Amino acid sequence: MWIYYNPNPAGRNVGDCSVRAISAALDVDWETAYDLVCSAGFDMCDMPDSNGVWGAVLRKHGFYRSSIPNYCPDCYTAEAFCNDHPFGIYVLGFDGHVATVIDGDIYDTLDVSKDIPQYYWYLKEGTNYGI
Repeated sequence: MWIYYNPNPAGRNVGDCSVRAISAALDVDWETAYDLVCSAGFDMCDMPDSNGVWGAVLRKHGFYRSSIPNYCPDCYTAEAFCNDHPFGIYVLGFDGHVATVIDGDIYDTLDVSKDIPQYYWYLKEGTNYGI
């Protein structure tokens, strides 16, 4: 199920999907997530919304990247992913977007349940975020 999630303190929806996803996945406020992503971007000399930058933030906090199963890469929706992963914390990477799944629910400002994720990040059970 999709749950509207916008932690932006001004209520803006400003192309900050990586910040929103980090906020939800790490259970931190928008400002903390923004700082984590911008600091990583500065260190890597790349933009904060770059896949490599927000991915590095997730990796630093105990997440692992994995591929979407290849049996139906063009028809495996975020909704199907949620049904297959009813427990845990995941960050789904789409073409130009990112959203967080927590215990089978999608947290985002957009309902991406019918969209096709390209890959995902997952937090191993019992992992401490390290924040």
